[in-house]
Amino acid sequence: YFKWPWQRLFKVDMTIQTVDITWDPDVKQDAIEAVTKDNLTVQISGQIRWKPCERNLYAYLFGISHPAAHVVGYFISVLRDRVATFHGETAEGAVEGVSINDLRRNLSLINSFMEDACRKTAARYGIDLDAALITNIDPPGDVDEALASINTTQNQVAASISQAKADADQKLKMAEQAVQIAENRAQAEALPLLELGKTLA
Repeated sequence: YFKWPWQRLFKVDMTIQTVDITWDPDVKQDAIEAVTKDNLTVQISGQIRWKPCERNLYAYLFGISHPAAHVVGYFISVLRDRVATFHGETAEGAVEGVSINDLRRNLSLINSFMEDACRKTAARYGIDLDAALITNIDPPGDVDEALASINTTQNQVAASISQAKADADQKLKMAEQAVQIAENRAQAEALPLLELGKTLA
């Protein structure tokens, strides 16, 4: 007949859990859509790893009804904002024109930003984000074909420029060698005349 000082017992799994960002308890989807700075709709896939925050289990248990779904939704919102405002980075700094290739090249940078931006989930939702891994950023099929053609053309142009530069360097080297040979011949022809001039003098 002893009355315990609690009415319900909550057990929390404290292990790290992996969730696909496309997971939604209410919607079946294969990828997340996001709009880039140049108004291109891209398909994004990836995973996040998280675990309950031991310092804030109250928020995890009682703050929201479905913590995993809530944190995935929060992550997607931050990700969409990052994709929409992403700036390409160069040696000189940020550039205005951002292509799908810039996003693909900077996946590690985007993942690091997402991890930093989601640190606040521990205080707000009682969830610690362990890692974010965006694996693919794909444009629509027709755009992907156009990008492939552009990349092929850019590679051909780069190859042509490299070949032209190599040819120009080779011709310049040959011209320098020809000038050196001409100078040597002129000196060889002038040497007897100089010696004869000294003799006559």
